[in-house]
Amino acid sequence: MWNLLRNWYQEKFSDPQAVTLALILMVGFAIIYFYGKLITPLLVAVVLAYMLEWPVAQMANRGLPRSVAVSLVLLVFVGAMMMFCLIALPQIWNQGISLARELPDMIAWAQSKVLTLPQQYPDVISEKQMQELMQNLNARILAWAQQVLQVSLGSLIDLVALAVYAILVPLLLFFFLKDKRELLSSFSRFVPSNRELAKQVWTEMNGQIVNYIRGKAIEILIIGVASYLTFLFMDLRYAALLGLAVGLSVLIPYIGATVITIPVALVGLFQWGLTPQFGYLLLAYGIIQMLDGNVLVPILFSEAVNLHPVAIIVSVLIFGGLWGFWGVFFAIPLATLVKAVVNAWPSVDLMEEQSS
Repeated sequence: MWNLLRNWYQEKFSDPQAVTLALILMVGFAIIYFYGKLITPLLVAVVLAYMLEWPVAQMANRGLPRSVAVSLVLLVFVGAMMMFCLIALPQIWNQGISLARELPDMIAWAQSKVLTLPQQYPDVISEKQMQELMQNLNARILAWAQQVLQVSLGSLIDLVALAVYAILVPLLLFFFLKDKRELLSSFSRFVPSNRELAKQVWTEMNGQIVNYIRGKAIEILIIGVASYLTFLFMDLRYAALLGLAVGLSVLIPYIGATVITIPVALVGLFQWGLTPQFGYLLLAYGIIQMLDGNVLVPILFSEAVNLHPVAIIVSVLIFGGLWGFWGVFFAIPLATLVKAVVNAWPSVDLMEEQSS
C-alpha cells in the first residue's frame, strides 16, 4: 500500500510546476471555503468586473483612455441598476407580498383537489395513504415556512452589511477595471516562480470564465424578459415576480428550470384551473425552456462549456454544498477548471516523452 502511494506521488508530483499548481489550488479553495462570507464584496466585484470588462476593452481599443471607458461603463451600469430598483423592484416586491398572502389559499385549494383522488381512483391510492401524504406535506411546508422566516429576520439584520456592500462593491469594481494590469502584476509576486503550468491553466480558464459570466448575464436577461412578456401577455398573475424567478433559475442548470416549474404551474392552475388557458401557459413556458436549452445556451456557451450534463449536475451538487450560492453560480467554471487541471497535469510518461 505504501509503495503504491509513493509511486503515485512520484508520478503526479515529481514536477515542481505540478506542486506549484496544487499549492495555488489548495490555497484558493481554502480561502473561499473558510472566508467566503468575509470576502463576499470582493467576489461580487470580481464577477461584475468579468462581466463589464468586454465593453471597457472595446472602448479602450478604439483609443479612449481606460479610466474614461471604465467611468462611462460604470455610469451606465449603475444607472441601469438604479432604474431596475426604482421601477421593477417595487412591483416585484408587492407581487411577492401578495403571493405570500395568497399562498396558503393556493395550498389549501391544491390539497382539496388532491384529496378527491382516492374517490376517483380507489384502486391506485387509498384515502389513508392520501391523508398520510398530506400530513407529511403539511409538516414539510411548515418547516419550510419557518426557515423562510428565519432567513427573512436574518436579512433584516444584514441590511447594514448590505448598505456597506453597496459602497464597497462599486469602489472595488472601479479599481479592478481601471488598474487590472497593475493588480495582476502585484498578485503574481506572491506566486512561486515555477508557475508555467499554473499559467497555462489560468490562460485557458480566464477566457472561459469571461465567456461564461457574460453569457450567463445575457441568458438571465433574455429568459427573464421573455418570460415576463409572455406571462404579461397571457394575463398571468405575478408576471414580474415569476419572470424574475424564471430568469434567475438559469443559474442552476437543469435543476433550476425543473424547480421553478412548480410555482408557475401552481399560480396558473389556481388562476384558471384545468382549462385551455392553463394548457397554453404550460406550452408557452415549455417553448421558452426549449429555446433556452437548444438555441440560446449553445450560442452563448459553445466555447465556454464542453461538459457532459451529468458532470454539470454533479458539480452543482458538490460545489453548491461546499459554498452555497457562489458554488452553484461557479459550478460550471469550477468543473471546467477540474477538467483543465486533469488534462494539463504532467505525468512521468509525459515528461519522459518531452525530455526525449
